[in-house]
Amino acid sequence: MTSPVGVPAPSDLAARLSAIDEQIAEAARAAGRSPAEITRIVVTKFHPASLVRDLHALGVREVGENRQQELSAKVAELRELDLRWHFIGQGQTNKAGAIRRSADVVHSVDRERFADALHRAGADGDDVLDVLVQVNLTEDPARGGVAPSEAAALAEHVLALPSLRLRGVMAVAPLEEEPAAAFARLRVVSESVRSLEPDATWISAGMTGDFVEAIAIGATHLRIGSAITGPRPDRG
Repeated sequence: MTSPVGVPAPSDLAARLSAIDEQIAEAARAAGRSPAEITRIVVTKFHPASLVRDLHALGVREVGENRQQELSAKVAELRELDLRWHFIGQGQTNKAGAIRRSADVVHSVDRERFADALHRAGADGDDVLDVLVQVNLTEDPARGGVAPSEAAALAEHVLALPSLRLRGVMAVAPLEEEPAAAFARLRVVSESVRSLEPDATWISAGMTGDFVEAIAIGATHLRIGSAITGPRPDRG
């Protein structure tokens, strides 16, 4: 049976997953860590829900999406599958309700207003929402994330919102800098956040091109897309 146009065959997905997991394990051992400490999130941005279904059949349970509309649509279509959905894109306050209804984890809390909107979107009886403070590792204020010097204050704000559970920090390595140096700064921020909440141990860092460096500084969650899914489909 052939796969839809632009969707890799399950055999290709299986081979890519195996190769990535082997590289993750090797990098973890080189850093003196156990591979079991690391969660591999497969990012399926712009890929169809059928790809997520194929990934699930191969054992994938952690899936990441960048856009609220795509997240909501895939969650609705695949509701019967036991998946943990990670929202990793920039969040808009007016879409906080839709994000909260679909995501199990939000990696991109970068300002108080967005945290407040996620909190207000929680209804009585809802599960507590796991969130991470996104840190901007560049000098460009237009990039997503809070400045490292302001991350602890944002973390304190999140900790005061009872429907949110602070899990840790997230960042994207700058393109113009060696990722190891950038991730080292993220580790310092992580330590400051853990001083406020000892259970906020997650470090979401590392993508297809830099997950080895992220593992070396203690990343617990990797957001890997194209190395597993292949090139993103042409959206036309």
